[in-house]
Amino acid sequence: MKATESFFSSPIDSLGIAYRWWPAVGPARGVIQLAHGVAEHSGRYGRLADALTAAGFIVYANDHRGHGASVNDDAVLGSFGAAGWAALVADTIAFGELISAENPDLPLFLVAHSMGSFAAQEVILDRSDLYAGVALSGSTALDVLAQALAAAAGEGPVELTAFNAAFENRTGYEWLSRDEAEVDLYVADPLSGFDLADDTIPQLFSAAGRLADPAALSGIRNDLPILVFSGQADPLSGDGQLVGILAGRYRDAGVTDVTLQVFPGTRHEIFNEINRDEITAFLIAWLTAHIN
Repeated sequence: MKATESFFSSPIDSLGIAYRWWPAVGPARGVIQLAHGVAEHSGRYGRLADALTAAGFIVYANDHRGHGASVNDDAVLGSFGAAGWAALVADTIAFGELISAENPDLPLFLVAHSMGSFAAQEVILDRSDLYAGVALSGSTALDVLAQALAAAAGEGPVELTAFNAAFENRTGYEWLSRDEAEVDLYVADPLSGFDLADDTIPQLFSAAGRLADPAALSGIRNDLPILVFSGQADPLSGDGQLVGILAGRYRDAGVTDVTLQVFPGTRHEIFNEINRDEITAFLIAWLTAHIN
């Protein structure tokens, strides 16, 4: 189904944040806010949106600042601009508030991937009241990953292709998926896989300490359902150990409904993997179970 495209104004600097939305097929029973990863855009989530709308969900997905159509002279492609990472997190909250206001009688879920999941981890420290549930895919314990990357890279910058070290090197992005066609689509997409500003990846890790702080984690309401789901072969998951740490932190903080699911052999972009139908069905089942 073709998406409707629009913009909202960032509450931080009035940057126009582009977004897409897809109506539910039949009566809507819930709403999904999708948050994409770094060096990609919301247009890559059409197939997932089709599956979710067929299951009765309205789906919204924005282009984060410096991505897709959410750019201006201050936030060029690959950069968060002068307002930085904090503005991206604020945009995510503002988008959730906009969606909730447009659909006040439906439960709102945040489904966030990779960089989007890092923003979501920060959002729920302060605004867990916005959501009926949060699903984090391709996520990690940022502080632990940062330590590992620093040890591996020394003083040099970290680039996305660094995650490809353990895989074949046909394109440099084999770490994303075992599906070569999906990797080729990513590489061919001018709005994906682009060069990042020097400070973009460091900014992704800027809140790592707070995200691991038990006092900050205690701000999450204890009845918020959280799903942490990842590929076992995703470098960010650390063979499942880092997402296990992440889920454990939420449990230790008193969150009573935390689900951890690691899919064997699966790489980073779980919705573009060869077992994507299984993963999408798993997500829909989790969402359905938490509608009420």
